Amino acid sequence: MSTLGRRPLLQGGLAAAVAPWAAAAPAPAGPKVLRMALPTAEAGFDPPRVGDQSSFAVLGAIFEAPLTFDYLARPATLRPNTAVALPEVSENHTRLVVTLKPGIFFSDDPAFGGKPRELVAQDYVYSVKRYYDPAVTTERLYIFENAKLLGLSELRKAAIAGKTPFPYDVEVPGIRALDRYRFEIRLGEPDPRFVLNLAAPSTFGAVAREVIERYAADPMAHPVGTGPFRLAQWRRSSFIALERNPRFRGVRFEGTPAPGDTEAAAVAAQLAGQTLPRLDRVELSIIVEDQPRWLAFEGGDLDAVVVPSPFAPRVVPGGRLAPYLAQQGVQLSRSVMSGVTFSFFNCEDPIVGGVTPAQVALRRAIGLGCDNPALLEHGFLGQGVVAQSMVAPFNTGYDPTLVSEVARPAPARAKALLDLYGFVDRNGDGYRERPDGSPLSIELAATADQRSRLLAEVWERRMTQIGLRFTFAFMPFPELIRRTLAGSLQMSAMSWNNGPDGDFYLSLAYGPNAGQNNDARFKLPAYDALYLRQRALPDGPERLAAMAEAQRMMLAYMPYLPHLHQLINDVSRPWVRGWLRHPVQELRFLHADIVR
Repeated sequence: MSTLGRRPLLQGGLAAAVAPWAAAAPAPAGPKVLRMALPTAEAGFDPPRVGDQSSFAVLGAIFEAPLTFDYLARPATLRPNTAVALPEVSENHTRLVVTLKPGIFFSDDPAFGGKPRELVAQDYVYSVKRYYDPAVTTERLYIFENAKLLGLSELRKAAIAGKTPFPYDVEVPGIRALDRYRFEIRLGEPDPRFVLNLAAPSTFGAVAREVIERYAADPMAHPVGTGPFRLAQWRRSSFIALERNPRFRGVRFEGTPAPGDTEAAAVAAQLAGQTLPRLDRVELSIIVEDQPRWLAFEGGDLDAVVVPSPFAPRVVPGGRLAPYLAQQGVQLSRSVMSGVTFSFFNCEDPIVGGVTPAQVALRRAIGLGCDNPALLEHGFLGQGVVAQSMVAPFNTGYDPTLVSEVARPAPARAKALLDLYGFVDRNGDGYRERPDGSPLSIELAATADQRSRLLAEVWERRMTQIGLRFTFAFMPFPELIRRTLAGSLQMSAMSWNNGPDGDFYLSLAYGPNAGQNNDARFKLPAYDALYLRQRALPDGPERLAAMAEAQRMMLAYMPYLPHLHQLINDVSRPWVRGWLRHPVQELRFLHADIVR
């Protein structure tokens, strides 16, 4: 299973009328500095503890996993990173051996006592064990528990039961160092795609034990890795600066564009023969609202930005860059995200949860009454495609030919389904009650921004049309995540990005993942068995058929209501080179260049 899942914030203000566009300032002289904005606040920079897109972008620049992805290849293709080669996989995908390159060093830190600190196999062993430490709050332990790394769950359970510190020095077969540069992973059952986890710096990035122990009070503020950049400055929820890591070994650019991919071919030509990274510094401003973020790019304060969807009609009319920007040499790159925007139902909630026919009928009626095309148009100004299921593009198992009932509103069918299962208006107020006559009101939680409020208006109109009373709770994104993980929300809007394997999206409904990435807390033994079956199968037609069946079951029970796959419009100034969005991982900081 891939581990690249991350939660981007569903937000963005509606653009007000703005003054005529100002000419961009010329690129500044001096060191190569890339200036860009993040649309959401970061949580911090300790890999196990974070799950948001902004934090992941920074983690990918500081920490390194054994593997990475080819920057240009589509579909995503694994390459060695800190490893000398792809892992040795044997015993029916239950044993992996990774051999590291010697001579890779962590960035300098006082924790190392003034000496260079080489990356060794034990660092990866320690980094994975941290996910099992009860003292480390993480929503991604399921990545390893689902693969059943031998002996680690038992260590965790013993630490919890005995209320003792996690025993990091106890060797277990699940992950152990064989020598200075080799480590072994042993899984409790076949997992042909576990190797994808080894390409995720946000999950498998190596940390040094000395650093974690020195900064135990706040490891989120002290990231020390072997990657191309290190943290130079951090003002929480405001500004992040990364600077080139002097200890980084430098890597020779390699990339294989797919045939006919002219954009990737152009990037390959720009980076041919280069040693990476090319940048000296990356400056990331946290600009939550759309209008100031876009105006910062317009005014020349940013070198690259994602066009906020409210501005897309004037910036990329008809999918082409507006002439006034083209005349400035601005570059445009468009791509559908490898992610899905959705709403989830808390399946432990007494009203919208459960798997009885009436409870399922209520969720399906909401899905039939929901107007995904209107949500796309009003909330995202058409910058995306309506989702047919929870599996996103660029993922194994994604079926571009699938047409499901959630794609178009069907209010008449929604009403008929509600009537059939006894959700009727008994008191004549225009809203339905539950089959037992008790009140029926559903609260949808979302982030506190203008886009969410626009989307709420669409929701309210459509649900009123079918006789359902909806209320809305708006809150900051961190609070939304906190309450989601605590299971205290009835229904909420969310988004996940992932790739390159659809197993991640299917795992969102896997019962044991409740409280981690299973936001819906959905539990159904028949689904769990199907999920585990597809997980164990090798890639091929049989697995694709099982994945398709799992998607149909998710649509039938509807713990999740998929809405759309967002379209991303990346724009950059003419002096930015190598700027290309990878479908499943943030790799651009390593490859970007500033050429004046």
